[in-house]
Amino acid sequence: MAEQSRRSRLLVIGGAERYGPGGTEILRRFVDLAGGRDAELVVVATASAEPAVLEAEYAALFTRLGAGRVRALRLETRAQANDPAVIDALETATGVFFTGGDQLRITTILGGTRTDSALQTLVHAGAIVLGGTSAGAAMMSGTMILGGDEPGVSRAAVRTGPGLEFLPGVLIDMHFAERGRLNRLLSAVALYPHELGLGIDEDTAILADGDTFEVLGTGAVTVVDAGASAEIRVPADGPVTLTGARIHVLPAGCRFELSGRRPSIVDGTAGERELAA
Repeated sequence: MAEQSRRSRLLVIGGAERYGPGGTEILRRFVDLAGGRDAELVVVATASAEPAVLEAEYAALFTRLGAGRVRALRLETRAQANDPAVIDALETATGVFFTGGDQLRITTILGGTRTDSALQTLVHAGAIVLGGTSAGAAMMSGTMILGGDEPGVSRAAVRTGPGLEFLPGVLIDMHFAERGRLNRLLSAVALYPHELGLGIDEDTAILADGDTFEVLGTGAVTVVDAGASAEIRVPADGPVTLTGARIHVLPAGCRFELSGRRPSIVDGTAGERELAA
C-alpha cells in the first residue's frame, strides 16, 4: 500500500462490544476519544432494519459512559443524506458512530452524498472520531466484504463491493473468530492481494491513528498480508492457490504499521518492540 499522510482516528469494532467479557470498555474509549463530558456524539443506525431500537440503546449507553450530548441522525434515504441540516449536525459533532446491520445499506444510501463528503473531510482532518461496529466497521474499507459462507478458500467463498474507504488499503471482516471467517478473509485477500486483510474478533477493535493501529479489547485481530512474494492463482471454480502470504494474530497490546506492514508489541518493561516477520 502506498505510504500516505493520515490524521484520521477510526475505532473499528468487530461486533458484540455491548455484551462481551470486556463490558463496555471499547465504547468507553470511544467516548473518551471524542471528548468525554465535552463529547458531542452522533449515532447513525442506517445499517439497521430497526434503527430506532439501536439509536435508543447506543444513546443510553454513551450517556451512561459520560458523553456530554448524544443524538441520533436518521438517514434512510439519499435525500436525507444530502440535507444541509445533516451536514450542520456532523460539523458540530466530535464523534460519529455507525451501528451494525447491513453494510450495503450504508454504502448505497450514503455513498457519494453530501454526508459522505462531509464525513470524509471531517475524518481526514482529524476533526472527529469515527466509530463503527460490525456493518459499521466493514463499510470503512475501500473494498468491502458483503458476505460469503461457502467452504474452503475460493472465488465463491466471499462477496465484495465498494466501501466508503475511510481506512484505505484494507479489507475488514468482523465477528471473525466467532463465526469462523478465516477462509472468507483468505479468499478476499487472494482476490485483492494489494489489500491487507483484517479479521476483527467480537469485543475487539482497532484504533487507527495516522499510519498505525493498536488493538483493543478481549479478542484478537488477524492480519493477512499477501505481500509482494505471494504466489496466487484464482480459478473460476475450485480452490485458490495462495502461498507465501503472512498471517499475524494480534491481541490487545499489539500495534501494526499499515504502510510498512509491520507488527509490534508494547512490552511493559521494554517499551514497544517490533515483532519478527
